[in-house]
Amino acid sequence: MDNIGIVTEETVDLSQDVIKKHQISIVPVILNWPELEELPGNNTFQKMRELEKRGIRSFGKTAQPTPKDFQIKYKDALKCFEKVLCITLTSKLSGSYNSATLAVKLLDPEDQEKVHIVDSLNASCGQALVVLDAVDLIKEGKQVAEIVKELESFIPQVRFFVMFEDPKWLEASGRISHIIANLMRGMIRIGVRPVLTFRNGLLTPAGLKTRSQDLPNALFKQLQNDINRSRKGINRIRVAITHGDDLKGANRLKDMIEKGIENAEVASLHIINNVVGAPTGPNTLAGAWSRVRSKADV
Repeated sequence: MDNIGIVTEETVDLSQDVIKKHQISIVPVILNWPELEELPGNNTFQKMRELEKRGIRSFGKTAQPTPKDFQIKYKDALKCFEKVLCITLTSKLSGSYNSATLAVKLLDPEDQEKVHIVDSLNASCGQALVVLDAVDLIKEGKQVAEIVKELESFIPQVRFFVMFEDPKWLEASGRISHIIANLMRGMIRIGVRPVLTFRNGLLTPAGLKTRSQDLPNALFKQLQNDINRSRKGINRIRVAITHGDDLKGANRLKDMIEKGIENAEVASLHIINNVVGAPTGPNTLAGAWSRVRSKADV
């Protein structure tokens, strides 16, 4: 049995308890937003609200981790583990996967073959589900090469959905066009909540739109419909939730899922990280679900 450690980036949204319990190494990602530094607030979303309140037009910029950042975490992990499994943010929106790959070449030759890299094709709570599945596979005693193969099969099955209070932050970051942003705003005005999802690592319209001004209720309907449509042969469901400083709304969504979806448990509920949060904005709500392996503990 391989002794395997996990490396991933700050773009994964997992609690510190989970990170510490499984000794997961986190690669830092930089958010460059000088205008926020002097503003009051306990997190980036609160500072973004203050920015709007003061009428300051400013948007943050993110910088992917460098190969050196990954190399440092690989070396640290290899002090405790025989092998390293690195799970990155989707390569379709970031150069993290490329940095993680280049970092392997910076290691000593005898260590290079000990590092294995997987592209999650996801972010935030979707990336969290990939990491949690990797934890399950490690617990089962799988060899690292087998884990990589199983994760590559598992990743397309992760279902991620996100709704926004206002698409202006996405538009400013260049993730969506001005035309798409205006279409989304028009839909929101008439009580229709547009939904985005990851397809092959890219953030795209989900194709389904939920009628509700209330984000938790709208996202619950989206998740419930998708699970009911897709869960044939799947008994246990694992859900991860992330939010843009709306803990009350996220907890409401959690309660609805656990009461309204059979054999579903919310394994992770977390505020969205700064890097994903900067282009999504305050009050964003996201949920992802996947099957739970038969031998795994939710």
